Amino acid sequence: QVQLVESGGASVQAGGSLRLSCQASGVTFSAYAMGWFRQAPGKEREFVAARRWSTYYADSVKGRFTISRDNAKNTVYLQMYSLKPEDTAVYYCAGRLGPESTNEGSYQYWGQGTQVTVSS
Repeated sequence: QVQLVESGGASVQAGGSLRLSCQASGVTFSAYAMGWFRQAPGKEREFVAARRWSTYYADSVKGRFTISRDNAKNTVYLQMYSLKPEDTAVYYCAGRLGPESTNEGSYQYWGQGTQVTVSS
């Protein structure tokens, strides 16, 4: 049974930083591309970052967010700096067998989400 469990969400002030973690179980982690997506209130879920061999970022987070992974720990991270109120959302990690993708429909597995709230 595949499980993705996110953690690290919190409420922070603008300009602050957070690190989200997502631990996977039930998969050969190194075979999976891992992505982070987010959904703000009243908006559709959107791509944030993805990594397996290469790294991709949404333009809105480039230079502020860093995705990394530790295959030995079956964990993917999203380090977020210079947070803005518009980063407020539920953040989801997702996994897909194969290469990285920005297309959420191509991800087979999803976590339950973790809330990030950035106040001005």
